[in-house]
Amino acid sequence: MKTIQLRQSSPPHTPLNLKVCDTFFSRFRGLMLTKELAPDGGIMLVGEKESKVNASIHMMFMRYDITVLWLDKDRVLVDKVLAKKWKMYYAPKAPAQYILEIHPDRFDNFEIGDKFEVL
Repeated sequence: MKTIQLRQSSPPHTPLNLKVCDTFFSRFRGLMLTKELAPDGGIMLVGEKESKVNASIHMMFMRYDITVLWLDKDRVLVDKVLAKKWKMYYAPKAPAQYILEIHPDRFDNFEIGDKFEVL
């Protein structure tokens, strides 16, 4: 699985080390059944195009809460949520193509409108 480093293009330039999930199986599995998440780690789920429905997630079989960031095709943050373990369904308020699933403590590091760049 490919790993990338992503960060905000404006301060505070918070870096994230993300595993890229761009196949059906890797997107389906996501973080299910994993034991923990590094504070700077996570995954990036990549969709084929922007969508609200296809960018929805579930938290079934999760052992911990996560911060979820939804980015549009230009990698601009369009929505975010602190997702609770075992909750059935979360969807973005605006269409998204990329979903970042990261450590729950990172929720306050990001604001709607932040742009992300690959390092």
